[in-house]
Amino acid sequence: MESDNAERTFRNPNRVSANDPYEVGYFAAVNGLTEEQVRGLIRTHGEEVAVLVREARKLREFQ
Repeated sequence: MESDNAERTFRNPNRVSANDPYEVGYFAAVNGLTEEQVRGLIRTHGEEVAVLVREARKLREFQ
């Protein structure tokens, strides 16, 4: 029996990919932001979760 490894993805738990709707949606829900806000944070600050969480807190304070 042959497995299809072409469909496997390896996710880095320390990063949020702007190209993955599930990751963006999950991060948005957990941090009280919209998906567009999350994509904006990723564009500005990169994909590292710790940085994004810090910036999400700042963004929520000013809403």
